[in-house]
Amino acid sequence: MNYKIDNLQYCKWSREVFQINREAELDAVHVTVVYHEDYDEFLDNIKEWDTHFKENSDLIFLGKDFKDIEKARKEKKTAIFFGFQNCSPIEDDIGLIEKVHEKGCRFMQLTYNNQSLLATGCYEKNDSGVTNFGKEAIKEMNRLGVVIDMSHSAEKSTLDAIELSQKPIAITHANPNFWYKALRNKSNDLLKALANSKGMLGLSLYAHHLKESTNCRLESFCEMAARTVEIMGIDNVGIGSDLCLFQPDSVVEWMRNGTWTKSKNYGEGSKKRPGFPKQPEWFVDARGFKNLETGLKNIGFNNEDVNKILGNNWYNFYKGIN
Repeated sequence: MNYKIDNLQYCKWSREVFQINREAELDAVHVTVVYHEDYDEFLDNIKEWDTHFKENSDLIFLGKDFKDIEKARKEKKTAIFFGFQNCSPIEDDIGLIEKVHEKGCRFMQLTYNNQSLLATGCYEKNDSGVTNFGKEAIKEMNRLGVVIDMSHSAEKSTLDAIELSQKPIAITHANPNFWYKALRNKSNDLLKALANSKGMLGLSLYAHHLKESTNCRLESFCEMAARTVEIMGIDNVGIGSDLCLFQPDSVVEWMRNGTWTKSKNYGEGSKKRPGFPKQPEWFVDARGFKNLETGLKNIGFNNEDVNKILGNNWYNFYKGIN
């Protein structure tokens, strides 16, 4: 059985988006339910998702483990897995990790760009690594089956997390910086350490992470995937598109600034390009998985390896979450 999995989306959720994901034959999607929210605000977001599940039960349901990916394939639906792009909902209380897990959280980033109570973000000048609270949080996440996600974290913090975690961690949405040097993209040394620990990298289709941005060529992306596989091995690479379909530019401004600054932070954008960047024409939405399949085959990947990258690797990773 071959699966298709997009291990990161943050779209403006609607029936149209869920239908697009079904047209793309996605069996599972890891969705962001938190950026800067505290615990109570997270609960409000879950209420919205409860409505989505009720109104779109023919298309989606809440996923909690790998068996739900199998169920989604059989029922021709998409299993939705909740994840946090920040540790803000656990506030300063380690007991809240169990509570968010009970509500469906299966991925949690230790940081979102900035220093957190757990670790250092990739936008900080000084990376002090995983904190004492972070070490305890990693133990608790391992116990419960919440994946440590270091997509927005700095290098030392990420290497610390790999070493400290008793289970493989994930970088759900980023690219290697040998291809394009963005603050969020990762070094070869880090990718090797991730692979050696049986962790996963989800290759990102977000234009700010792509060589030539919106004008990135499919062939270039697939060549990057091939070189990444040479570094990490074929079993450790998947897709985490970072699609933000139909989101207004006000959302990316909030993602970058939250409530932590009164000055304007443009993140990976700029004053001239403050909003969401346009997607490459070959990956406007999840239906671009078909183009990825073609592109990967065109540069020499066989069918088995294409299927691994497009979903089977993530499926196998999910099998080890619990």
